[in-house]
Amino acid sequence: MSETSSVAVPNVHQGEPIPDAARAAIDALMQSGDLFRYTAPQDAPVSLLETEFAELLGAKYALAVSSCSAALFLSLKALDLPRDARVLIPGFTFAAVPSSVVHADCVPVLCEVGENYRINMEDFAAKLEDDIAAVIISHMRGHTSDMDAIMVLCDAKGIPVIEDAAHSLGTTWHGRNIGTIGKIGCFSFQSYKMLNAGEGGILVTNDADLVARTVIMSGAYEHNWQKHKPARGDNGTALEEAFARWQNLLPLYNLRMSNLSAAVIRPQIPELARRVADGLKNHDYVADRLNQHAHFHVPAPLAPERRAPDSIQFNLVDLDDAQIDAFAAATAARGVKVQIFGRSTDNARAFWNWRFLKDLPDLPETRAMLMKACDVRLPVRLTRTELDVIVEILVNSVEETLALAAA
Repeated sequence: MSETSSVAVPNVHQGEPIPDAARAAIDALMQSGDLFRYTAPQDAPVSLLETEFAELLGAKYALAVSSCSAALFLSLKALDLPRDARVLIPGFTFAAVPSSVVHADCVPVLCEVGENYRINMEDFAAKLEDDIAAVIISHMRGHTSDMDAIMVLCDAKGIPVIEDAAHSLGTTWHGRNIGTIGKIGCFSFQSYKMLNAGEGGILVTNDADLVARTVIMSGAYEHNWQKHKPARGDNGTALEEAFARWQNLLPLYNLRMSNLSAAVIRPQIPELARRVADGLKNHDYVADRLNQHAHFHVPAPLAPERRAPDSIQFNLVDLDDAQIDAFAAATAARGVKVQIFGRSTDNARAFWNWRFLKDLPDLPETRAMLMKACDVRLPVRLTRTELDVIVEILVNSVEETLALAAA
């Protein structure tokens, strides 16, 4: 296959531009100087973002914070788990997830993840029997595990589920928004996400008591909780009662979002549906082309899942370690950096690099997957021609690798 020489290799690390509407909002904010979310008496950009995001997801409450990691941490603290409580997480996730568990004075318990990047339900069910107090489900790179089976198992034991939906804004499961299935859902606004603020996160829940606890711990000192809006159509009584219960009884971690970040995010919300549609179309086009080649395999989604991808993951098939390394070098030389999760001494998605944890398990199934699982960003702005360039680089690189090995 000859690469499309007339088209430049696209920069897959560059996202979509921030809408022009954000510039006017930022300029008005700069003129006011009200960058702190609690300066305005009402309708601060962060408060408006929370209302709009909750409505977008179909949740009652939302709390915008400094990162998805902060949202995960606050979610665990809001559950009021005892010190050293055991929290079950997937073995394939970002290091921020076990870190949030450690910061919450809990103990991460890792379960196996299969070749399709989803939780091994047999291992999950077995680990759930091991004195587990809470579960974090990471929809890693937007791949949804079997939420039906997970919720049946956890509900039967009264174990709360937190959804780490950092990569899954816009993904649905049986038509329901990911992040609204568990007790709490946590999302990211980091620069490689569907809504980009550079940094930032948000959590959603339908539980007034939980959101009141997270609001106070996020840094709503004194009576600043009064500036948080009740759920749409709600008179706010449940929320006010919850705030009254917890005022002055919880430590403040000061993980607030600034009005400046909210001003960047809000104009992007109307763009989300288009970005999701374009991202899925791009992903499926590349997946179909790669799956036609014997040495690539892009796992299919589970039946209830409709994804919202801005990247693609695929497994290399029937390549040995040296060939996998050669493939990665060949793609990089052609201008497309392929991340192979397990082939780095510091990749934050390879569980054996989480050396801040004690007694790391082996997880042979997850390890084997990570050693051949590849990751390439596919920004939703890419054209069909640019997608063809990426596919041809990947295919030519693997064929070159095989030819050199046979020589």
